[in-house]
Amino acid sequence: MNEMVMKLDELGRPAWIGLMVVSFILVWPVGLAILAFLLWSGRMGCGSRMNKGRWPSLFADKMERTASAWSNEVRTGFGGSSGNRAFDEYREATLKRLEEEQREFRDFLENLRHAKDRAEFDQFMSSRKNGTGGSEAGGTPQAV
Repeated sequence: MNEMVMKLDELGRPAWIGLMVVSFILVWPVGLAILAFLLWSGRMGCGSRMNKGRWPSLFADKMERTASAWSNEVRTGFGGSSGNRAFDEYREATLKRLEEEQREFRDFLENLRHAKDRAEFDQFMSSRKNGTGGSEAGGTPQAV
């Protein structure tokens, strides 16, 4: 029996499905037993022995593909042209303007973060020159 299971595992899922269909046709209780075995053993991708850590990543992958497809549909206007050339030109100009504003805003945030980091670093260096930045509240020196 174990040899037959191993042989069917080597042949893959189509062999198991074929055996189950033939069993249902010939003797339906045997087909039902094979179906239960396939579901219980996880050979059909479900059951008690399935790798449960796999589902979140599959769900995340599907969500990413859906979001990508949705953004492509929005960008292309759900199938391309709306039929109104003036509107299509307006939409393209607006999308380009919004993408440019988004890029400018990201650049602004990056510059703001850089300026904040520079100010914190300058404050640290000036406090270190004054001798107040070398120790914590407890009076123990910090490792540099």
